[in-house]
Amino acid sequence: MYVSLRDRPGSDKEPESGSTVRRVSSTVILLGVVSMLTDISSESVSSILPLYLTAVVGLSPVAYGFLDGMYQGVSALVRLAGGYAADRHGQPKWVAVLGYGASALSRIALLPAAGFAAITAVVTGDRLGKGLRTAPRDALIAESTDPKMLGRAFGVHRTLDTIGAAIGPLVAFALLAAVPGDYDSIFVVSFAFAVVGVAVLVLFVPNLRTAAAKARVGFRVVLREVGGRKLRKPLIAAAVLGLLTVGDGFLYLALQERDDFAATYFPLLYVGTNVAYLALAVPLGRLADRVGRAKVLVAGHGALLLSYLLAALPAGGLGLTLTTLMLLGVFYAATDGVLPALISRLVSEETRGSGIAAAQTVVALARFASSLLFGVYWSLQGPSQSLLVFGALLALAVPAAGWLLRGIDRAQVA
Repeated sequence: MYVSLRDRPGSDKEPESGSTVRRVSSTVILLGVVSMLTDISSESVSSILPLYLTAVVGLSPVAYGFLDGMYQGVSALVRLAGGYAADRHGQPKWVAVLGYGASALSRIALLPAAGFAAITAVVTGDRLGKGLRTAPRDALIAESTDPKMLGRAFGVHRTLDTIGAAIGPLVAFALLAAVPGDYDSIFVVSFAFAVVGVAVLVLFVPNLRTAAAKARVGFRVVLREVGGRKLRKPLIAAAVLGLLTVGDGFLYLALQERDDFAATYFPLLYVGTNVAYLALAVPLGRLADRVGRAKVLVAGHGALLLSYLLAALPAGGLGLTLTTLMLLGVFYAATDGVLPALISRLVSEETRGSGIAAAQTVVALARFASSLLFGVYWSLQGPSQSLLVFGALLALAVPAAGWLLRGIDRAQVA
């Protein structure tokens, strides 16, 4: 991993051809550090939330499905607003700061929260913050990166992000091992990491002016391009695949119910997934740059399908559990950074943040619906049957998405 200085404030010099082939910008690294700290915060809470809500708070599968849907989809309410604000006003960093700050406050708000309504409100605040920050952050990454290296740059960022996502559950595991059942300590430590992440963003990340801000692009132009022909098929494909993407919490609860391991070990499931993601984010980002981002994106959902099938087996064991977690990590490594890299090259520089936000909004809304449907089906048929049904539908959706995205990489904006 190398760092380029091309995006330092006051430097407009373009790197020589070939000199950046193995470099990513310092902005990417700094944003990766922010995401790493934020993910230590968020994943320490997320890794215990499914079990906390079902075993401690006592939510039913339907109620948990609703809350998981909120966790997945409520950010859609502000994603487009965040992307457009970053594009229009040339303040992507400060839009991101607002989002990261809202998520940080939600961590400490979990302490007094009791009951379904209060927890739903806190989760909503956290996800609104995530929705607000994601597109401006990804626009900053794209703005500071050579177009030929977008897959790698997003892969490097997601690698740092995933280091935090792997450490967070370990923090939760250590705290629960030291003081069993003390969930409040997790919320306090989570808040501390989130505050440090916001501080790094405020103090060290440059506020790069995007091309949209320089051109003063209007909202009608943004809507015209976001709703244009080039994005139509990718957004449909993202919606179809997102609708059949089961929330991680459900998958982990299915594994926990089948294998009946202690609640203390539940956070380690998240570690297994994130370690696989960590190992593969950069290699799959580089592969996407080389063979086509759409191909890697679709193949990643094939790995998700296999994870469903393994989790649905009536008997498990350590080997099957680890393989399921690895496949889920492959899915995230092949999709999480690859989708914004793909979308950012299908729209003009002036509407890049809004284009990324549109794709993320579609995915978030689709996953919101997926969590609601899966929670209802789980309550009626149980986890194994539900995973098999979603797996069968995903097996049909993967080739359909491949057809929709056929040749999409060749249609990218120069």
